[in-house]
Amino acid sequence: MGSKTTILILMVNIMLPWSNALAQEKKQVNWISFEQLHDSLKANPKKVFIDFYADWCSPCLKMDEVAFKDPRVVELLNKDFYAIKFNVETTDTIVFGQQSFSNPRANRRNPVHEIPLLLASRKEAPFTLPALVLMDSTFTAQARYFQYLDAEQLLGILEKKP
Repeated sequence: MGSKTTILILMVNIMLPWSNALAQEKKQVNWISFEQLHDSLKANPKKVFIDFYADWCSPCLKMDEVAFKDPRVVELLNKDFYAIKFNVETTDTIVFGQQSFSNPRANRRNPVHEIPLLLASRKEAPFTLPALVLMDSTFTAQARYFQYLDAEQLLGILEKKP
């Protein structure tokens, strides 16, 4: 009986650090879609964080690897925000509320979807990536950022927003 207990204790000691490492690796931002956002805001109002990106955007990809994998950023986004990751070149028609949004430039160069153009455009400046939009629980834009942000910079922004 004693040797079985010893083997069990050894196995637990070997497996525990491995399972903790796997649990830490699995922490990621809980990205949702615009369709999910509409229902979520109705049920439980919360701030909204939108990451507009494109597959070819190097700073966007770097933010995915650096900022959005930082455990502090992940925890803050998951706790205080509905987080949306939106590919600006998608050809999908998105229904949000009672409206449909599409990408009328889908077969052209730089085919930016209507949603990022509505939410992340600037006067007298072209649409650029990365584009991050922070909104309050009533879906009113509070801030927009058009640059690469590392984890520390993003944390500073997310922690300041009411």
